[in-house]
Amino acid sequence: MFFCEECGHPFFGDQDALATNRLVDTNQAELAKRLTWGTAHFRSQSIVIRVRDFDEPIRLAAQEEVLLGRSDTKSQTFPDLDMGPYGAAENGVSRQHASIRRGEDTLTLVDLGSTNGTHLNGQRLIPYQPRVLRDGDEVRIGKLVFHIYFE
Repeated sequence: MFFCEECGHPFFGDQDALATNRLVDTNQAELAKRLTWGTAHFRSQSIVIRVRDFDEPIRLAAQEEVLLGRSDTKSQTFPDLDMGPYGAAENGVSRQHASIRRGEDTLTLVDLGSTNGTHLNGQRLIPYQPRVLRDGDEVRIGKLVFHIYFE
């Protein structure tokens, strides 16, 4: 209700015309799709990694542990998955950046004290604390982004 500023008389006009309309966020459904995570149960035999801006997927046998990083002949560092061909050095990937570890029925991601950090679905990992991976998760090591799928 509104009142006259001079005399205080109430105005009884169309109050609905003055109300703010609630707008529906058209991106809500799209956001919900992106926030829907896959299963955490890993019953597959392989992992598929799709690196952003690269067409060819990386297929790996599910081992007890897969070391992610970049190769360096000077320090004799040769990770299980060398991210060098995907721009690792330019994107701040450490030589021994992170690992994917296989548990009884899950996979976990562990940052190995990397210089530029590891992120899981936008959340920075605390070094050496495992986080459960889900099918379709987004992982960022340094600034290199990829999605992981169970196959």
